[in-house]
Amino acid sequence: MELHVIFGTGPTGAAAMRALVEQGKAVRMVNRSGKPSPATGSALPANVEICAGDAYSAASVRSLTAGAAAVYQCAQPEYHQWVEKFPPLQAAVLEGAAANGAKLVLMENLYMVGDTGGAPIHEGLPHNAHTRKGRVRAAMAEQAMAAHRSGKLRVTSARASDFYGPAYMVTADQVFYAALAGKRAQGMGNLDVPHSFTYTEDVGRALAILGTHDAADGRAWHVPTAPAVTQRELLGKVFALAGTTPKIGAVGRGMMRLAGLFVPAAREMVEMMYEFEQPFILDSSAFTQTFGMTATPLEVGLRATLDWFRAHPRAA
Repeated sequence: MELHVIFGTGPTGAAAMRALVEQGKAVRMVNRSGKPSPATGSALPANVEICAGDAYSAASVRSLTAGAAAVYQCAQPEYHQWVEKFPPLQAAVLEGAAANGAKLVLMENLYMVGDTGGAPIHEGLPHNAHTRKGRVRAAMAEQAMAAHRSGKLRVTSARASDFYGPAYMVTADQVFYAALAGKRAQGMGNLDVPHSFTYTEDVGRALAILGTHDAADGRAWHVPTAPAVTQRELLGKVFALAGTTPKIGAVGRGMMRLAGLFVPAAREMVEMMYEFEQPFILDSSAFTQTFGMTATPLEVGLRATLDWFRAHPRAA
């Protein structure tokens, strides 16, 4: 069976694993512990293994990716450590994959594009990052594509908007556990402007497509994403599916700045609040036109996400 190696066992890596298994691939997942994560679950398919490895070491990556057809970079450091730790992590994965002649598939976001003033975001926009983390993302993306252009290895990337999905814990307490318990759910910024939300299972499907199609090479692709909705609409749908009475609040820039005095991740989020203060709309039409994949309808993805959080109570 053709081997595909995924660095990271979080929701996107786990979703990519499931999509690759459906294609009949052998999958090696790599994390620090070598143990399953909540996102992967403990009952792994027979053709999936989880190995301990150091993604910051090119030698470790080279050893773990020997014989691989494609390598998927879904790992990342803690949010407040991106500037220091993300570039060397990705550089090591790139070097290790290149040593084995494997194709590299990057999981990226939209930070490198910068503030479009509410205009839809498509793959043709230049990198115009104005935030620290956006500049980090832009530099990493440009270095990877430079390696592709030089012939060092084949590279492609998937870019997505803000995630939601099973086991995605960033929105767990603020949205899904809150709605299931009938408590107040928290959005961010302006709740009444359209915003694109990308389903993590769609990210996994897209990664698997990019890793197995030569037509994907040499550029970034936006993951198929359902039509943008306002956060108020999204949260209303979550409460309706949960069967509880809607209670909706919002965290503004000032509150995020205050929280940042105590929580490093919140401090890092302040510079990204522009995404939630104006329309933030992802155009993913190029992926659908090229590969035929469409996004999961929002209600279907939200129902599956709620089902996961219901089956995995916070106390556990």
